[in-house]
Amino acid sequence: MLNVGQIEQGYVLDHIPAGKSMSIYHHLGLDKFDSCVAIIKNARSGKLGKKDLMKIECDINSLNLDVLAVICQTITVNVVKDGEIIEKKLLTLPKELKNIMKCKNPRCITSIEQELPHIFYLDEKKEIYRCKYCDEKNHEKF
Repeated sequence: MLNVGQIEQGYVLDHIPAGKSMSIYHHLGLDKFDSCVAIIKNARSGKLGKKDLMKIECDINSLNLDVLAVICQTITVNVVKDGEIIEKKLLTLPKELKNIMKCKNPRCITSIEQELPHIFYLDEKKEIYRCKYCDEKNHEKF
């Protein structure tokens, strides 16, 4: 039996599709944080068959969770404060993403001007992201 202790403040990410937790770890920039992170991969799940689970002990205002909805909208985000779950967040695709993905169009201004932020907006009809500068659709897989 695996036992992972409770966290005092941070997030518990549940219902992550099996194998996606390391992508989340990378995209949230958790390797740059000096905080405790527990990752459980391929746990049994009644809903999904197998799932990943993450516990991140950190200041609840320190992470940009927009990338989670892009990876998978079914992830459950539990916000923990003083050892108790105070909120369950439902994920929706954000209208704009900044510096989460990069434009692959070689003619895009972001290919030439290295200091420009990579900004994508949501094409809500097709549920895809397009570059703000050249309108190229994003092909990046999370």
